[in-house]
Amino acid sequence: MAQQPAAGAIDLADEGVQKRRLPFYVDVLRRLVKEKPIGLFGGILVVIIALAALFANVVAPFGANELGAGGRLDSPALGNIFGTDNLGRDVFSRVVYGARVSMWIGLLAVTASTTLSLSIGVLSGYFGGWIDLIAQRIVDAFIAFPGLIFLLSIIAVFRDSSIPGLPRQGLLSTQIIVLIISIGILQGVGASRTIRSAVLGVKSAMYVEAARSIGATHSRMIFVHIVPNIMAPVITLATLGFGSAILLEASLSFLGFGVPPDVPSWGGMLNREARSFMSDAPWLALAPGLTLSLAVFGFNMLGDALRDLLDPRMRGSGHGNFA
Repeated sequence: MAQQPAAGAIDLADEGVQKRRLPFYVDVLRRLVKEKPIGLFGGILVVIIALAALFANVVAPFGANELGAGGRLDSPALGNIFGTDNLGRDVFSRVVYGARVSMWIGLLAVTASTTLSLSIGVLSGYFGGWIDLIAQRIVDAFIAFPGLIFLLSIIAVFRDSSIPGLPRQGLLSTQIIVLIISIGILQGVGASRTIRSAVLGVKSAMYVEAARSIGATHSRMIFVHIVPNIMAPVITLATLGFGSAILLEASLSFLGFGVPPDVPSWGGMLNREARSFMSDAPWLALAPGLTLSLAVFGFNMLGDALRDLLDPRMRGSGHGNFA
């Protein structure tokens, strides 16, 4: 008679089958919680800031530009936990509304950069030849140009222009759209190198060769067999790029080339309010500066953790020209 397997062995086998049946990204989330505590902490910070930005009207006790929230340059107290600025506006409320601006710009900039990096990287890596040669030489020339100088040049040229159909103020103003597109181009061109490398690795896979051998069209090869299998580095680059986009926006706003003065932003608060009253009211710099640091830290830690979990081959590698 055949020997029956032990009950413990059966239980272990069943557990292994259940783990293998987990959807890929559910398994990544499980491993993030279990193996990457710093990455998990970064993700929690990101979620908290995103929720504060989404529900700014509920979280903030005052409007972003509401006067009379307190006295002029009041220090932090129970009614104004981050104090007030030189116009009597509540600093905490402005930081919360500034999170909305930063998350909005970061989201659209990352969307633009991901679209651009996928377009350049996939076309360059898949077709190769003269397309790859021309694309990579353009990328080389672009990367050699200082990123901040590029941003300042583009914004200086187009900041006073107007795009038909867009308002002159608010989150959809021409100045903010130009800022988003500029950051998207800067990040997208640099990230296309990583996407190209991923495409070259997938293009030589057996299932891609099999699809090519049965006459699959280029569009089917790209959208069915190539792009879905390079999403791991795409997600990683997008997460890391989000923090970089927020930092770039804050840097440009600090220099006076970012969002309009009527829109609250962390960099603008550091420039227009904190710098003038640094010695008398240090909380004007501490509140937006600390929040900005926590946001960038959260995205970077989450991005590093996702890089290790989604694609271990990228561990310790750079992620493009984001600055």
